[in-house]
Parts: sequence; structure tokens; C-alpha cells
Amino acid sequence: MGAHTTVTVPTPELMTGLGRRLAAVLRPGDLVLLSGELGAGKTTLTRGLGEGLGVRGAVTSPTFVIARVHPSLTGGPALVHVDAYRLGGGLEEMEDLDLDVSLPESVVVVEWGEGKVEQLSADRLEVRIERALGGVEPTSDDPRLVTLTGLGGRWDGVDLAALEG
Repeated sequence: MGAHTTVTVPTPELMTGLGRRLAAVLRPGDLVLLSGELGAGKTTLTRGLGEGLGVRGAVTSPTFVIARVHPSLTGGPALVHVDAYRLGGGLEEMEDLDLDVSLPESVVVVEWGEGKVEQLSADRLEVRIERALGGVEPTSDDPRLVTLTGLGGRWDGVDLAALEG
């Protein structure tokens, strides 16, 4: 078992901040699998990642394009933001997207990727976002519990607890 931590994130602004801090930990070739219900904050977290990586373009949910590439403005890795919700076949379909970017040189963030993209890499960071309060009508201001689990040798010795900021 690699690195593991759970962070309580009270507001969307702080979710963006968590994404920015996470960007500092990520390297080219990293695969980040985001899970959580609709409105949980997956895109908000990814927006912070994009800010932290210094990429071009506003990070919005890629639902209609399936994947969006944000090139780096700073010579770092591009951010490839994938919405796998409608990807049936997983990896093969991802390769068919013909992204004009090399995945090993990019940070790849996949929303709704569970059961679809795990075979992309044995090394991956799984990020699960859950509402801290059950049962009530969700609002964007509900606190979130963000569980980060690093799988594979890439994440051995990475201190994810430092992300608590």
C-alpha cells in the first residue's frame, strides 16, 4: 500500500487550493483518477491542478468533448482532463481520442474513470471526493472529505498528508 490520506475541505475555494498543492506533487506521466458524485467538486479540484501546473485555458468539465488538453505555459507537463463517463471501452477508446499530446509526458486526470482506466498505469493516484454531511440536499458549500490513495511504486514515500495545507 502506498501513500494514503484523507483531507477535509470546507469550501470550493479550498478545493481549488488542494488542487494547487496536489499539482506540486505530480510529475509527467502521473495518472489521477477522480471519483465522486455529480457536483462533488471533481472539476473544482482539477481547476486548481491546472492553476498549479500553470496550464493554458480554463478548466471546465470536459463532458461534451470527453477529453481536453491544457498545454503548459511554463514548460511543465500538459494537463489532460478526461471525462470517462461516456467512455465505454476504457483504454482503447482513450487512445482513439488521438490526443495531440504524449500521455507519458502529461499529467492525466480522469473523472468517472473507475473500472475503465486502471490498466493505463499500475501507478496511479486515486482521489475520492465525498460530501461530509450525508442526507441533506448538497450545496457547493458543504464540506467535502477527499481521500487520496497513491498506488504503485511511484507513490512509495510520497507524503500525501502534507497536502492538508
